[in-house]
Amino acid sequence: MTRAIRSIVAMAACAACLRAQDTPAAKPAEAPKPPEGFTAIFNGKDLTGWHGWAIHSKGGTPADMAKLSADERKAKVEEWTEDAKKHWRVETGLLINDGEGAYLTTDKDYSDYELLIDWKIGPKIDRGIYLKHSPQVQVWDPTEPDPSGLGKALGSGGLWNNGKGNPGRDPLVKADNPPGEWNTFRILQVGDRTTIHLNGKLVVKNARLENYWDRKSPLPRAGKVLLQTHSPKGDAHWRNIFVRELKPAEALKALAAAYDDESSFTQLFNGTDLKDWKGAVDNYEVADGAIRCKPGKGGVLHTPKDYTDFVVRLEYKVPPGGNNGLAIRYPGTGDTAYTGMCELQILDDTAEKYSKLDPRQYNLSAYGMTAVKRGYMQPVGEWNMAEVTVKGSTIVAELNGSKVLETDLSKVTEFMGNKPHPGKDNAKGSFGFAGHGDAVSFRNIRIKEIAAK
Repeated sequence: MTRAIRSIVAMAACAACLRAQDTPAAKPAEAPKPPEGFTAIFNGKDLTGWHGWAIHSKGGTPADMAKLSADERKAKVEEWTEDAKKHWRVETGLLINDGEGAYLTTDKDYSDYELLIDWKIGPKIDRGIYLKHSPQVQVWDPTEPDPSGLGKALGSGGLWNNGKGNPGRDPLVKADNPPGEWNTFRILQVGDRTTIHLNGKLVVKNARLENYWDRKSPLPRAGKVLLQTHSPKGDAHWRNIFVRELKPAEALKALAAAYDDESSFTQLFNGTDLKDWKGAVDNYEVADGAIRCKPGKGGVLHTPKDYTDFVVRLEYKVPPGGNNGLAIRYPGTGDTAYTGMCELQILDDTAEKYSKLDPRQYNLSAYGMTAVKRGYMQPVGEWNMAEVTVKGSTIVAELNGSKVLETDLSKVTEFMGNKPHPGKDNAKGSFGFAGHGDAVSFRNIRIKEIAAK
């Protein structure tokens, strides 16, 4: 190299150094700042708190994963996480996916919660958010042609994998910002019940997110949040992912506030005395604004009025080992489990003394006739919310936002202990409580009659 050339190279290098000194270094992305009460579950720097899950792959469904040993699950997660790292990246505080690879999944399971999340997509992009393992809150470009009639023009935010025509499947309004602009979801989930705001507009109101993996069962009590990958290729951006986990009392309040038909219900309890009730009145008392069975006492406390088809909503709390029941279409005499249409069991499912019961004896089962989906009660000592719909020979029971019982008693032919239930075909009867000697409490009891068509 000649002296002249060496001089030119040195000058160029010096100029480059000066330019580097004059150019300020790129600032590292600031840590996300969650609103009060929320926790950031994406730290803006890396994938801490997340892993990969090829949930639709062979052996990757929630049921498949539940069958694996702990070591087998660990191996699967490690394999999928390595795949996710090839397609998910973090840049300037943003979480970005190219449309391929394993879904990105929270390490933690969430039960009742509020989720805030920002997202941005380009033209034609299609993504989604799974809640409690189940698809999905839809994210897509509503300006794209839709020759297959998928509903793209309706916008994002719907529970797209719900049955066609079912509540929540289609968003109530189109609230998307144009492709290339940021959008914000606010998702409230209590049990199966899901309410979604998109960019401040209500798009899903208190709809049940159906269990994609088992349509006959509610969502699991708790589950993970998944960010979907989906064709076509192209970047989807996510940021400001915040969660507020709801305590039992907060979940109950949120669930109650989501109902918009409370004005059509009639209160059955005045909060102060039992003058509007019949039956075993002396065996119950009013304590702290609730009806409570006296310890060591029992019997059926029931309404003076008979009901045919109805919806009843109420809150209840059980002490450790507590046992009571909801009397459905009770004729006024006898044991409502047999003389009434049924007794819907109210029970502390966690008590050791009840660990070996018949499945048709657990909380909110149609006693002795139809088993319930278990695991949806709040901890003992917390209030629970139940909604029971009785129509013809059918009963649907929802517990803390999750549908745990759906039965047609006219089709039940096998009974616990082979003991007949002569009242199961009752067309009408009163509503009440079947005490069994424990201090179980009930409050905010309201009913709505369903008019015959």
